[in-house]
Amino acid sequence: MATAIKMIEPGANEFLASLEGKGKRANPFFRTMAHRPEVLRAFVPFYGAVVGPGSVDRRVKELVYMTCSFANECAFCTAAHVASSKKAGIGDEEVRAIQTGQDHGFSGAERAAIRYARELTQTAAADESREALFEHFTDEQVAEITLVAALANFTNRFNNGLNILPEE
Repeated sequence: MATAIKMIEPGANEFLASLEGKGKRANPFFRTMAHRPEVLRAFVPFYGAVVGPGSVDRRVKELVYMTCSFANECAFCTAAHVASSKKAGIGDEEVRAIQTGQDHGFSGAERAAIRYARELTQTAAADESREALFEHFTDEQVAEITLVAALANFTNRFNNGLNILPEE
């Protein structure tokens, strides 16, 4: 059996306790990140600033996050963002299309964002897909889409590296 990192209990971390006290259930990602409380305190508002309201539609942000998470085979982020994608109007067939790389059913702008996120995840560059992104999005939106993809890759690697899985 693989060695697993221990999760911090909310009683041992005031900020974690306040997060879980807001009606949210136990979050293995936060409980693991709480080993570095100052990082957890900085991460939560940063995450909200990146994935929250901005110049890019929530649907596009969810498509980008899911694309990265499927490409990285991150079970935790995939489960979380498949669930949150429903609130952004993404259907089950669209989720399967992202998972299988079948982008043709999406709008041109969505396809450009998906392909950019996939290439950025796979190569840490986006030489082939970047131009198409600029055909559909402003500079501000391209920066925001890149932040979402970078954040997804960060959380995917944190979760995969430490074998953090979604709770049943």
